[in-house]
Amino acid sequence: MKLQPDRSQGPTITGYGDGWVAVNGEQTNSSLLISSMGHRQDWQARTFEAMDAACFDPMLDWGAELVLFGSGPRLRFANPQWLAALYARRIGVETMDTQAACRTYNFLAGEGRRVVAALLV
Repeated sequence: MKLQPDRSQGPTITGYGDGWVAVNGEQTNSSLLISSMGHRQDWQARTFEAMDAACFDPMLDWGAELVLFGSGPRLRFANPQWLAALYARRIGVETMDTQAACRTYNFLAGEGRRVVAALLV
């Protein structure tokens, strides 16, 4: 699906499909972290089964108010222990499938919210 985003200061998700996400027109087949505050990086979390608390550490100092966890092609909730450090900093976490997280990220970033998308692709 191709998306037409609102204007945002940070990276914008411009498309997605089975096994890929495009950010600012650049398609990737690997998991990634992006934020409305300008951060973008590959994510060490490659599969849901291989995740642990350290996977969420890179986002701790990005200044986010909310992390959207895109759990892959289907909805799977993160272990609460993985999210404890985010909660301790009063950073909210919403879990959804990756495609829903892509759409929600663009919407919230377009509103000027400080949001991070953690996407398992």
